[in-house]
Amino acid sequence: MAASATLKIPALLQQFEEIVTSPMPDRVGWEGFSHYDFLLDAFLVLGLAAVLGAIIGYHPFRVRAADTLEEIEAPKVSIMYSVIGALIGILVVEHGLVVGFVLFGMGGLMRFRTALRSAHLTGQVILVTMIGLSCGLDLPHIAVLATGFGFVLILLLESRVTYQVDIRGIEPDRFADAVAAYRSVLEDHGCRILAEKKRPGQGRLNFILRKAGRGARERMAELLETEVDAALRGSPDWEVD
Repeated sequence: MAASATLKIPALLQQFEEIVTSPMPDRVGWEGFSHYDFLLDAFLVLGLAAVLGAIIGYHPFRVRAADTLEEIEAPKVSIMYSVIGALIGILVVEHGLVVGFVLFGMGGLMRFRTALRSAHLTGQVILVTMIGLSCGLDLPHIAVLATGFGFVLILLLESRVTYQVDIRGIEPDRFADAVAAYRSVLEDHGCRILAEKKRPGQGRLNFILRKAGRGARERMAELLETEVDAALRGSPDWEVD
């Protein structure tokens, strides 16, 4: 094992020397917006990364097996991280290993020092960090391209919001009627139910559903309070992703 480690040292030193001796990125500046061929190629690369990330993220076997809010929203994370990886690749290929070394260090810092409530928010933070890095490297054309692409991507991914409602305190002897009543109200008002968990013994019902619009939760909470029979009603607790 010691011999193997000794053999690796020259290779590591060579890699480190390549990074250290790599030239700093050229200061492209605002002239970069005239590089139409590069911008088109970069846009196509980001688009390809988004499509391939979606193919893996929305794999039918994985989607059918998803039964939690995090698992159902995971494909969005796959797409975002695929685009981030493509953006890093564009920067490294275009501007050398020094940029890659900086990105590696920043990624480690964010991984251990950034705590956000969801993975896709972490992805957005990483994306804007890449955008800021592009600005700092005097590559405004890449920063603007990544911002525009990311804006549209988030708009598409977040056009329909995923909610989780956990309803407790349902009378066990009327549980089946309560499930039917809640499901009917949700579906009649345009909600797509993605997962449903029933615990009759605990009087507990859980729905994961999707509906367009960020303000839909308040409206749906009101409907569940007014349109479900009081004898069947439980106490709902909402979670939004």
